[in-house]
Amino acid sequence: MDEPEHQHQPDQPDLPGEPEQPERQEGVGTPDAFERLWTPHRMAYILGENKPSGDGPRDGCPFCDIPHRSDEDGLVVTRGKVTFVVLNLYPYNPGHLMVCPYRHVADYTELTDEETDEVALLTKQAMRAVRTASGAQGFNIGLNQGPVAGAGIAAHLHQHIVPRWAGDTNFMPVVGGTKVLPVLLRDTRALLARAWPTD
Repeated sequence: MDEPEHQHQPDQPDLPGEPEQPERQEGVGTPDAFERLWTPHRMAYILGENKPSGDGPRDGCPFCDIPHRSDEDGLVVTRGKVTFVVLNLYPYNPGHLMVCPYRHVADYTELTDEETDEVALLTKQAMRAVRTASGAQGFNIGLNQGPVAGAGIAAHLHQHIVPRWAGDTNFMPVVGGTKVLPVLLRDTRALLARAWPTD
């Protein structure tokens, strides 16, 4: 049987123009049919990088810091009067957005009427922008209130808007603990900002 012209070897660099090869996990036991991808960026989140040191607005809260950055640096898609929309740095799916009040507030019941109204308005606009930009077929929308409910940053309320597509859950997140995102966050931010409705 003829050998292919180039077989990827772990100690051999890829040829120019070749797709990046996944990391292979060697170890005890019989190898299965899955190749593993290494995603070190997820470890930063697991270990607590970018999480506040306390519950106050001056304790390193990223949602208090982001509005002081440029849209590109903060991954801000749009800014309202009392809330803003930002891409999730550790997304479940491409285009995963969060609507956050500027004010450091932990609980939905503590939002002012103006904040509540703008969270709802920007959520609707976010859905329209994501549909326009990517053809999302559905959404998961919600708030995780408190650490026991799954809030990674419980001290500053943020509503998740996660776009969904048929077949977007496969063996990668279930077996490999990895989510493959086909687009860079900055490119996604620019795409969604251009698609944002003006009404």
